[in-house]
Amino acid sequence: MAPAAQACTRFVYLGAGDQVITARSMDWKTDVGTNLWAFPRGMRRSGEAGPNSIEWTSKYGSVIASGYDVSTTDGMNEAGLVANVLWLVESSYPEYDGTTPGLSLAAWAQYALDNFATVQEAVDGLAKEPFTLVTDRVPGEDRLATLHLSLSDASGDSAIVEYIDGRQVIHHSRDYQVMTNSPVFEQQLALNAYWRQIGGTVMLPGTNRASDRYARAAFYVNAIPKSERPAEAIASVFSVIRNVSVPYGITTPDQPNISSTRWRTVADQKHRRYFFESALTPNVFWVDLEKLDFSEGTGRVMKLELGPDQTRIHAGMANDQFVPAKPFRFLGR
Repeated sequence: MAPAAQACTRFVYLGAGDQVITARSMDWKTDVGTNLWAFPRGMRRSGEAGPNSIEWTSKYGSVIASGYDVSTTDGMNEAGLVANVLWLVESSYPEYDGTTPGLSLAAWAQYALDNFATVQEAVDGLAKEPFTLVTDRVPGEDRLATLHLSLSDASGDSAIVEYIDGRQVIHHSRDYQVMTNSPVFEQQLALNAYWRQIGGTVMLPGTNRASDRYARAAFYVNAIPKSERPAEAIASVFSVIRNVSVPYGITTPDQPNISSTRWRTVADQKHRRYFFESALTPNVFWVDLEKLDFSEGTGRVMKLELGPDQTRIHAGMANDQFVPAKPFRFLGR
């Protein structure tokens, strides 16, 4: 079975004046059906893994980017925690027999955003393994989704969560600023050590392969200026995530895990602003989480339609363009 055509990149910028900004690219061979959603506190959730699904009530409001409106692929909560899921073909999840609480892979990132304010809280909570993660087929395809999860918070802390040979593996350190796809994260660290010895001003790998994108992101995220001005910091971060994006229309027939970048997000965790850029529109726009009502009871589920291939044009702060909507159901059993 060929790996799915996804080749995303995620990195965390640690700037001046306690600025922390997380960026990611979404690379996929077809329209991933993404819209933006705002979820309030107090939402009752199900893990959508069958009769014994884990259940919880959201402690934090969040703004997220959906996948096919059946999963949370990316997002930030009101405490400044950011969650991103990226493809990892080496992922192998435990067999699920229904005897333990189950959680759909589609809801994995949302579970973290709903329940935790910091990476340390998330690591402590996930280490207890309160659920068994259950995967399902990618919508429209006859293959199982295989993902790993990155987390970062407003302090700059990071964690990478993977399932290898059926076991959860958590990598936790502020130093883990970059994550791409294959190989597994431990091997990504080894590759990065090699490129650090060479030095980014001497040579950097330039292909679209995950290991090459990792090397470029790891160098540039710490090479760009650490400006005191938030606008300059955001611009610098966007320049790096664009540098590690895959040009639109590019396909690599013998490497189906390399596909065009369809959209990019940049999450300003200090100022709680979530920026979105589609490859097919001329504008960057953003959502100001501090100006959204996440209150339990009065806060409503809101949706911002991005249109087919995320071609609907938005500009500036888009808070007032969200409309009330019925929450989507996570892909599951």
